[in-house]
This record gives sequence, C-alpha cells and structure tokens, in this order.
Amino acid sequence: MVTPQTIAGIPAAPGVYLMKGGTGEVLYVGKARSLRQRVRSYFGSSRDSRYQIRFLMEKVTDLEVIVTDTEKEALILENTLIKRHRPRYNINLRDDKTYFSLRLNLAEQFPRLTIVRKVAKDGADYFGPYASATAARAVLKQLCRIFPLRHYPLKNCMSRRRPCLFYQIRQCSAPCHGLISAEEYQSLAEGAALFLAGKDRELVKSWRRKMAEAAAAQHYEEAARYRDLLRDIDITLERQKVVTQGGDIDVIGLHRDESLLAIALLHIRGGALTGSRNFAFRWELDDAEAIASFLGEYYSDETSVPSEILLPMALPEGGGLEEFLTDRCGRKVTLTVPRRGIKADLVSMAAKNAANAAAESRQRADGQQAVLDELQSRLHLASRPVRIECYDISTFQGKQSVGSRVTFVDGQPFKAGYRRYRIRTVGQADDFAMLAEVLARRAANAEKDPLPDLLIVDGGLGQLGVLGAVLSELGIAGIETAALAKSRVRAAPAETDISRSSERVFRPGRKNPIVLRQNSPALLLLARIRDEAHRFAITYHQKLRDRSTLRSLLEDIPGIGRITSLALLRHFGSLAAIREASADELASVPGITRPVAETLVSQLRIVPIVPDQP
Repeated sequence: MVTPQTIAGIPAAPGVYLMKGGTGEVLYVGKARSLRQRVRSYFGSSRDSRYQIRFLMEKVTDLEVIVTDTEKEALILENTLIKRHRPRYNINLRDDKTYFSLRLNLAEQFPRLTIVRKVAKDGADYFGPYASATAARAVLKQLCRIFPLRHYPLKNCMSRRRPCLFYQIRQCSAPCHGLISAEEYQSLAEGAALFLAGKDRELVKSWRRKMAEAAAAQHYEEAARYRDLLRDIDITLERQKVVTQGGDIDVIGLHRDESLLAIALLHIRGGALTGSRNFAFRWELDDAEAIASFLGEYYSDETSVPSEILLPMALPEGGGLEEFLTDRCGRKVTLTVPRRGIKADLVSMAAKNAANAAAESRQRADGQQAVLDELQSRLHLASRPVRIECYDISTFQGKQSVGSRVTFVDGQPFKAGYRRYRIRTVGQADDFAMLAEVLARRAANAEKDPLPDLLIVDGGLGQLGVLGAVLSELGIAGIETAALAKSRVRAAPAETDISRSSERVFRPGRKNPIVLRQNSPALLLLARIRDEAHRFAITYHQKLRDRSTLRSLLEDIPGIGRITSLALLRHFGSLAAIREASADELASVPGITRPVAETLVSQLRIVPIVPDQP
C-alpha cells in the first residue's frame, strides 16, 4: 500500500517509477525530473480528480522507484522498462510501426534507392518516413522517372546479357552495361539525394549550370538530358505544397475525448508537407506526459528523427528528451512550442487532424460495439463477447498436424493472444481427438491466460460437442461456446442450378443451427475470425511439412545431418541448386568432405526434387 510515509521517503531526484497492481503486475512506468513531486501529484491530497486518474490509482497497491543521475538516463531506463513489462496504461505503438523510409548510400558503387523499415547507422542517407509501403513505392516510382538509377542488386544486373526492361522505358540508365559513365551516374544519385532532402533550389541551379556548359561545349545530347530532367523536376515540384522556408520538421497535434487521446503527426521534409499519421489510444494520465511517452516510443531505432519537433505544450522533462533524441540521431534535435506565426498554425492544423482522428476512432468503436451487441442478441449470449477465441485444426493424413488459436478483442485481432499447437498425442487423422487435445491444453493454462467471453470452433455439432466435453471434464463452466460451419454447395441430381447454403452457427442446447442474415456485420465478423484461425493453422502446417520434406531429402543421405543440410541450403539457396551443383562446388561448403560431396551427387541424381514453395 502506498502511504504518505512512502511518498515522503522518495528522493527529489530524477528517475523512474513503476506503479504495480495487487498481483505484482506493472500497470504503468513513468519518468520524472523530481520523483517525489511527480508521485505526490498522483497520491497526495491535491492529486488529480479526473476519473481516469482516480481509476488507475485505485488499482495501484505498490510503488517502486529507481533513481538515475540525469533526466536522459531516466528516459532511457523508462523506454527499457516499458519494452520489458509492456504495462497496460502505457502507450503501446507496436502494432502501428509500419513506417518506411527510402535508403540511398552514395558511398557504394552505382547507388540505388531501396525501401526499408529500419534506419540503421551504416553511413547511408535515409529519407521519410512514409506511412506505408504503397506511399514509399509511389515516391520511388516518381523518382525513377526523374533520376534513372538502377533497380536491382548490382550482382544481378551484371549477370544479365543485356539491360533490363527499366532501361527500355527510360527508368534506369544501365550503369551495369557501361551505358552511362560512373561520374554521370554519381551526379544522378547526388541529385536524387538533394531532391529527397528538399534542396530543390540547389539541385536546379546546379543542373542549369551543367546544361549551359554542355550546350556551350556543343554536347547537345547531354544538354538535352539535363533539360528533360529539369522539366520533370518542375512538374513534380508544382504538386508539392511548401509550408515552411525549409528544413525537416515533425508537428504534433493533440486532442482528448474523455479517456480517448488522439495524436496527429505531420511530416514536413524540405519545407513541404509530405505525409501524416494518426494515433488514437486510451490514456489515463496527464496530456504532457502522454506526448513525452509518445515521442519516446515513436522515435525508436527504426524511425528517423527530424531536426525540429513542434509541440502543442511544454513537457516537464523536455530538456532530457531533447538530449536523448540528439544522442539518438547524432545531431541537434530541438523541441519547440510555437506561440505565433507559421509554426503555430502548423500545430493548430495538426490538432484539427487529431480531432478528426478521435472522431473516426470513436465512430469505429461505436460501430464495433453495435456488431458485438448484435452478436450477443442473435446468439443469445449472457453478455457482450468482448474477447473471442477461435480454434482450427490443419493436418494431412494425420502428419504434421497442428492446431491454431486466434483472439479478437472488441472485434479486432489481438496478436498477443495468437497461439500455435503441435499435436502430440494423436497419430492418425482424427480431427475430433486433435481438437480435444488443443482445447485441453488451452484450458489447463486458464490461470495465466484468462478464458474468453466466447469460444468458437470451426465445424458443426461434432466439434461443438468435443468443446463442451473438454470444458466439462476440466470443470470449467460459464464460458459461452459456439461452432461455425461453412456454407455448403447444394445441387439436385436433375437440376443444373447450383445453390449455396448459408453459414450456420451451432450453440449448445439447440439442435437446429442459427442462421444469420447473409452479409450481416455479425456474420461477417464470425467468418473473419474463423478464416483467420484457418489461415494461421494452415501456414504453420505448411511450414512444418516443408521442413519435413527438406529433412527427408537431405538428412536421410548418409553423412548429412541437420546442421550440414542447413549449411547447404544457406550456401546454395534451394534444393534444386544443390542438385545442379558439382562435387567440387559441394565440397567447397564448410563441413562437406569430398566423399560426402560425391555421395550427395550420386544420391540427388536419383531422388525426386520437390520444387521450392513460393
């Protein structure tokens, strides 16, 4: 229990505090410039009276503090502890990290642009971020029309007898076949870097000078190429809206709707607005603390950090956060709270985007709750099925049999609740026995992993009976269950028309199935959950079957074990390539002796080869 004496004993120093619940689980991790002052704001007599704050504090039974020397150390420790414990009341952006950047390394031979997820400290230039791979590909496609850089790895390009199709459509200058000099190609790559960095004026000025020099030297083809490049740049720049005088800036906008907090992030690169991202999540604490936690979570090792970040309000530990981000990217990063001018207008625009994001999130949540209410009514459930689990079995003649479990919370996939089960006790093709094993293993772990509001199996009355029998045998009661049977094709012998039956839902105590309206939101949700369980099971089954196929073809050969077979596959890339290799090529792989290589050649010439899976 957190008492006034406990708070009085907390040092007035920078550090991290962990709020814990009754079972010792970490509910929230926070940082502070002064631990005593921050903790007192939550537990003292003048603590925040908002509902969400009181709701969290009622669950806190213990408090742990860790003192650090500086605010930056506190921020680093906070990020580490959040990743370790994943507290319920901290911001969690794991499912939203679909950020993409364009990578260009001017130091490599004939540089090329690639789309990457992570920003590494490898000396290359990274541009972005882009909200999706589609957005990044659209930018890359436009750039290749202006700057015809190579598209493929240099080794692949060099192995071709003639330039690829991109050269034919003028989106590659074919440096691999000597159709452009290294100096001219490097100029193209540097131009692409300047363009992506927003230094359009420098690029245009430089190329206008080169065009004039080429024309004066009567190199008219080279001058015409620069003329075409400048025209393409002018067309592209006309589509961009310049909002500042230059520089890379991220703008944070904030909107709160009770406990729902929405954050909008605008990306300005080279003075132009290049994209935006919206985030909406439940937040129980202070708005400034939310922004600080968001920045620490968002600007992880996979995301590029701009030179300036505009904020709607000052942060209690802004200095430590600036220092942390500066160390992270290796250059000065400034956190600014603008009061007037263009930058203040940008923050206001970001706030409007955040308000729209909050409204859309609320609308989606209300729609999802309506679907769950409909599901509760149509299936005659005792309560709204907030958490739903579905199970499926995938097998082929009783081999490599697996079971899958997917979890949906509030109608959305909850990936942390996904599980895969390898069937251990059933050796023949018996779906009922396999399902019974999976459900028994799931129910036995109910203390650590709470059971859902609704438990679904893929199938009909037989599968539903297995589910009920397992729960009854384990003494588990009060769990709503159902079985979802796929639609069937029906055709009378004398008729040519073929019809399809409706999807059917079986419930305990009912002989006849419940038929939901075709394309109703409730039925579509159930079908989506069932199909996701099937996908999750069959991909795992295929993975095990492929692994077994490779084992049967390589590891059954005398002298080849698991480690050696993996070394061969890594070296040659596929089973077909191993088959085509000579004894000398096989013997060049570490761990492969000459006799073993000759055995491989003789054995693989008669063993049928299974084609690689796509």
